[in-house]
Amino acid sequence: MSAALERLTAFLFELQFEDLPKTVVAQAERCLIDLLGTAAAGALTPASQIARDFSATFLAAGAGTLGASLLFDGRRCSAVGASLAGGITIDAIDAHDGHRLVKGHVGCAVLPALLALIQDLVVTPTGREFLTLLVQGYEIGTRAGIAQHASTSDFHSSGSWNSITCAALGARLMRLGQEKLRHALGIAEYYGPRSPMMRMVAHPTMVKDGSGWGAMVGVSAAYLARQGFTGAPAAIIESEEAGALWADLGVCWRIEEQYFKPYPVCRWAHPAIDAALDLKHRHALTPQQIERVEIRTFAAAVALGSRVPTETDAAQYSTAFPVAAALAHGQVGTEEITGRGLTDPLTAALQKRIVLVEHGPYSNVFPAERWAEVVVTTTDGRRLASDPATPRGDPECPLRTDELRSKYRALASTSLEAGRMTRIEDAVFGLADGTSGLCEILQELFRPPDCQSRLS
Repeated sequence: MSAALERLTAFLFELQFEDLPKTVVAQAERCLIDLLGTAAAGALTPASQIARDFSATFLAAGAGTLGASLLFDGRRCSAVGASLAGGITIDAIDAHDGHRLVKGHVGCAVLPALLALIQDLVVTPTGREFLTLLVQGYEIGTRAGIAQHASTSDFHSSGSWNSITCAALGARLMRLGQEKLRHALGIAEYYGPRSPMMRMVAHPTMVKDGSGWGAMVGVSAAYLARQGFTGAPAAIIESEEAGALWADLGVCWRIEEQYFKPYPVCRWAHPAIDAALDLKHRHALTPQQIERVEIRTFAAAVALGSRVPTETDAAQYSTAFPVAAALAHGQVGTEEITGRGLTDPLTAALQKRIVLVEHGPYSNVFPAERWAEVVVTTTDGRRLASDPATPRGDPECPLRTDELRSKYRALASTSLEAGRMTRIEDAVFGLADGTSGLCEILQELFRPPDCQSRLS
């Protein structure tokens, strides 16, 4: 048995809330509220509705199982189906947290998998126990993502390595023990959706970052291992090359390295948005004054492209479109990437004036660092250049908790009435001190949105 697997086993089955540093607990609350706000907005998208209908119809709970309620829906299906639909719901609005080195997102798969598993297994963790499970997901998931990226030159979606994370959490909740845990991890790695992410970047659709499929595969792997299905080992845990990544599990807390997004679009576009907003506010620029916009950034951000989107999925996977929206309206929120925002004439006119240019030094430090600068040429001949910008919300320039709570309200208010939205928020920030319990959150999560108007 590898030392990495031994350490992971101990971390997974022995970690208690009391072992968590206070800063880690606070970060878990921040991650949870961010995910729930994103899910509330995502529930109004066509992608979420299709996924929920699919799970309710084709992935129903079998005989002898309780199944799970669908997130922001209420219909019941299998835990596998609820994991799939929940991951797609959160992924439908690209506003959730992430980690630079995994080039993707942990919580998007972990949260729906946990919510599905605790219902189907009739496990009722306390609020503190739930936060502990969430932290374990982030710690395992971040390391799994880094290890997988190091093992291949292809860039795969978050679902490919998040499947391992969800399998591990399923093993803890099912109390499988080390042998079946090992098989669950191996099954999840082998069947994990190794989706070619750059194809999605080039051709944005509802498939997004694969987190729903990763959650579904991971939950399935845990159930299969419980029944005796074998699949060990998981190379990104047990290989010699990956071993060092797991040596600091439970010592170095990678949940604290997660970033939070101010804008509901791909993280790669954020430094350019920040640079553009700085120029707009510093020079009081109006759309009519802008003749040309040059964005200098790293290659992956340039690959997001500049085609005019006709649906929200393409708007979220663009650099030029959200920068144009920022210059037109001074903000990038759900209003700018859905509905009428997609056909806004000011944004469309500005997008046609944007040119993206790869800047070698910025490409060289990606993904550990993400930089952009924006140069605006005005109609009266001025040339206005931003400072090099790195995105707000990274650990070095974090969003304050009050900013995250405001972001949550902005996202959640698209689908939830004010009282329900507040009850969820208050309950999340009462989990650690015991002033609220998980049940208070769950009863709010497994009902349909209060607003049925779609974000499309």
